[in-house]
Amino acid sequence: MSRAKNPPPTLAAAQQTLAGMGFAVRPLREGRVLAQKDGCAAILEEVNRAAAIAAPPGLVVNGELARLVDRGYQKFFKTADAEIPALPEQMTALAHFEEAVRYACGIPSLYNESLGSVRDRYLYDRITRRDQGQQPRPWEEDAAAALRA
Repeated sequence: MSRAKNPPPTLAAAQQTLAGMGFAVRPLREGRVLAQKDGCAAILEEVNRAAAIAAPPGLVVNGELARLVDRGYQKFFKTADAEIPALPEQMTALAHFEEAVRYACGIPSLYNESLGSVRDRYLYDRITRRDQGQQPRPWEEDAAAALRA
């Protein structure tokens, strides 16, 4: 005997759930909504009659939704004009915010995502000339000069 799976909530149902949890929810254009709480925000939309996250949740910086960027040694919140280091309190608030939004939208919570260790952008600067083709090999002549250039 199989159990019936609950259908995912619609955007309207997710809005009601979020409002009941103390989120500020306001409509945007094109059928999207902005959910905000504790300095964090996310843009939600309806896809196939189910609520979905349209833009990754982030911190609100100067009235703009900042994306979390991982640079290997530290995480930063980045907007079009600013980049600020992510503080532990902000990371905790973002993790709680994201978990609540996922719950309201009926999106399953995966272990590695719940830890806050998964981001859509990683910018490591440890590889020189990464985007310029093949890396110089240390045993080739002029490799040291190429690395200094």
